[in-house]
Amino acid sequence: MTSKTNRREFLTGTTLGAAALVSLSSTLAAPNKASAATQEPFASVPTKNIEVNGQTIAYRETGPSDGFPLVMLHHFTGVIDDWDPAIIDGLASTYRVIVFDNVGVGGSTGQVPGTIDQMATDAIAFIQALGLNKVHLFGFSMGGFVAQAVAFENPDLIEKLILTGTGTSGLGDHMNGLVPQLQDSFARAAKENKHPKHFLFFTETAESQSAGDGFLGRLNTRTKDDRVPVITEQGMGAHVTAILTWAAVDDARTAQIQHPTFIANGDNDVMIPTKNSFRLHELLPNSELSIYPDSGHGGIFQYNELFVEQALEFLADSAS
Repeated sequence: MTSKTNRREFLTGTTLGAAALVSLSSTLAAPNKASAATQEPFASVPTKNIEVNGQTIAYRETGPSDGFPLVMLHHFTGVIDDWDPAIIDGLASTYRVIVFDNVGVGGSTGQVPGTIDQMATDAIAFIQALGLNKVHLFGFSMGGFVAQAVAFENPDLIEKLILTGTGTSGLGDHMNGLVPQLQDSFARAAKENKHPKHFLFFTETAESQSAGDGFLGRLNTRTKDDRVPVITEQGMGAHVTAILTWAAVDDARTAQIQHPTFIANGDNDVMIPTKNSFRLHELLPNSELSIYPDSGHGGIFQYNELFVEQALEFLADSAS
């Protein structure tokens, strides 16, 4: 991979590069100990609601109140219950972390829009309704598309970007196989008594599948009486339409994003192939890249401790 001036590159193990994990040499900013001591675990943080443009938006937040908040944008069909508590709690040791269901998804009202750009507009409206004028933005998978669209529409709203398991627009024909891929993963899950995410987010190896078990177990720690509904059929269809539309547009806009950006993925992502993370890194002039070995679309969940360490360092680094 090509080295770039004034940029650190983390290659934490990849079939395209080094095979072993490398530890970071720089020192992490110390967490706010008083805030960390009183931080409520994400699994029990209550759901809140806010009215935004006539719709009720469901969200949760945890972590200290000082500094730029970290707003999270989720994956295809994902709701706020689908965030990994290990990642949220790790990031919330230092930052105010806000997760939300965008319009029409999960606990929020309205119809899910069929474009990434409208999802970005809705995300901006939510952030501004909270009274925030500058945030760090974290996008996983489809959420990474939305994060980029926010950067196009309102660049001044963003301090730094974290883009994981995602890619630029112009993903091409690969995304046309999204629905068959989902159908296959559901069929396999039923046959093998597993969850579809075992096959969508993790590789076939025993180690990665075990990491999938751990991830799914953490999702189940959420307080049972405070969960949001799963996405509707309308919402799922709108997400498919939005993804395919995004994939059909070339990535010429991407290089406009000047924000410091941390990109992370597994080395064998079958949903948004890992080569797209490298393409993001190539196009974004102020980006850093971390690729995790023997892991897939959910590489950040498999390597949650390392990812949190890297993300906190990136967010704290005034030079990035």
